[in-house]
Amino acid sequence: MPRKIIDPGKFNIKDDVVAINRVTKVVKGGKNMSFAALVVVGDPSAGIVGFGTGKAKEVPQAIRKGIESAKKNLIQVNLTQTTIPHISLGRFGAGRVLLKPAPEGTGVIAGKAVRSVMNLVGVQNVLTKSIGSTNPHNVIRATFAALGQLRDRQSVATARGKTVQEL
Repeated sequence: MPRKIIDPGKFNIKDDVVAINRVTKVVKGGKNMSFAALVVVGDPSAGIVGFGTGKAKEVPQAIRKGIESAKKNLIQVNLTQTTIPHISLGRFGAGRVLLKPAPEGTGVIAGKAVRSVMNLVGVQNVLTKSIGSTNPHNVIRATFAALGQLRDRQSVATARGKTVQEL
């Protein structure tokens, strides 16, 4: 299924820096330092979220590059009021992220990387468990894999050839 490109100009995009990593390259003349930033952007009111990475000699420029990269990778997530419609397990590399719907008032029970994604997509009540890798890059990619698996009642009903009331 081809990904639908979402225009970030139409939304009230917020950003959150998940991780900043100092990277050193050893060269003939010494060490070249640069910074890598992992950034998540999203609009909580529209259920839009994306992530990106940026590398630069200074932290603010790396963050800015990460935000621009994240705006190019936005996805629309199917939500039900303040939570997710069903349980989902996302995998990427050695990282796995389990997302479970939660009743009203539970809040976002998650680690740092998953919490930033859930807050920016607009989920207010969810239980999550990060299994395996604790690398923020793998955890965020696994979270996006789990969010991509979420289906709304209408699409499930049409796939089964039934009405929404029959489900």
